[in-house]
Amino acid sequence: MLDALIIGAGPAGASCALWLAKLGLSPMLVDAGTAPGGLLHDSPYRNDWIVTQPGVTGPDLAEGIGLALAATGVPMMLGSFARSAIKSSGGFEVSFELPDGAPRMLATRNIVIATGVKPRSGGFERSESLLIGPGAHIAKQEFKGRRVAILGGGDNAFENYEFVKRAGASAVHIYARTVRAGHVFTERAAPGDVRIGAYVVDPVSIQVDDESYDLLLVMYGWEPVPVFAAQLNLQRDAKGYISVAFDTCETSLPGVYAIGEVTARSHPSVVTAMADGITAAKAIQRAVERG
Repeated sequence: MLDALIIGAGPAGASCALWLAKLGLSPMLVDAGTAPGGLLHDSPYRNDWIVTQPGVTGPDLAEGIGLALAATGVPMMLGSFARSAIKSSGGFEVSFELPDGAPRMLATRNIVIATGVKPRSGGFERSESLLIGPGAHIAKQEFKGRRVAILGGGDNAFENYEFVKRAGASAVHIYARTVRAGHVFTERAAPGDVRIGAYVVDPVSIQVDDESYDLLLVMYGWEPVPVFAAQLNLQRDAKGYISVAFDTCETSLPGVYAIGEVTARSHPSVVTAMADGITAAKAIQRAVERG
């Protein structure tokens, strides 16, 4: 039986698995992707917020995670989807679908949920003219000479406003019912480019308040990725994020931990996600040592 089964190989899950392995325990790291790193693979932008590694990109960090896990010998199941989890004698039984579609069941004393978040769609559907959330698809998009409307009032909306302006768009307007972004972002936007209040979007004609655009960018923030363990009835907040104890990252069900952005941390980032992984690993170590 495993000491811990970690679902999600982003910074939080990878950090937890690495620490557990170095602490002499037996973790297994599982991810639906083909390589560890999670959402880092979809963030090609320069990151100057990590004090020890200025200027790195998401793929740079993902590559480092893969190298660290390999050097530590952390066992992984990539391309595998967790389908169900049930309480059993001494722990849990978790069922998976492997890359070839075959089923597999693993027994574990503890489960760590590190499945992260995905962009909120706001009920819109992706298309060639409607892009949802930040990421590599925005970086690859051609904006030069095009009219762009950005929906949302958070940091991502204003950060992408700057990116699209630098990419040569002929016009960029932000539509926000309320502005939640920090002043460091909002003060760099031209006042005439920010429209605050209710607005009406027609995604077919690509119009906002009857004004025509070439592209619509939906930046409505994030929501937790649906996790496999719904039947475990974990306590969640009003937005669906998993509630945890701050000092252990343990959920409302003993033996189940949640880390990273799936828990709605106050300051979600690569660094805080890795710290969550360490917190859960140390809590699991203490629980295993107590028997």
